[in-house]
Amino acid sequence: MLTGIRIFTSDPYWRGIVTDFNAVLVDDANLADVDLDSLELHVPVSPLEMKAAVISALDDTKVLVSVFGRPVSLSPIQRRIVVRLKKTGGMTADELKLALGYARDTTTHTVDTAIYGLRKLFGRNFIVNENGTFKIGGV
Repeated sequence: MLTGIRIFTSDPYWRGIVTDFNAVLVDDANLADVDLDSLELHVPVSPLEMKAAVISALDDTKVLVSVFGRPVSLSPIQRRIVVRLKKTGGMTADELKLALGYARDTTTHTVDTAIYGLRKLFGRNFIVNENGTFKIGGV
């Protein structure tokens, strides 16, 4: 039902349900696609209600509008990078790789290429690197 979606929750009850729905449990909210604890779901909840809440939480349109001031069209990885950096306030390269589903020790230029593309579209200072931490700069 929620296959492949990375979900964080600290509640053992929800962890069991998330596992039953084939979602991927993560132990850090910054690495999750959805922080179930922040959704404030109350028991009892039907599987359909839970799925609707998770899908709604995956809609990052409001986050992107808060960054750009308007709807924008980005590649999926660019979209995820902007949303992660906005929600967390900043991430190191390793944290960003993990948040995007790559292993920390993976050699990939996908993240670097996506950041380069974002800077090309929105200016060099759109994503800044302060002391090893990528952050949203200015549009």
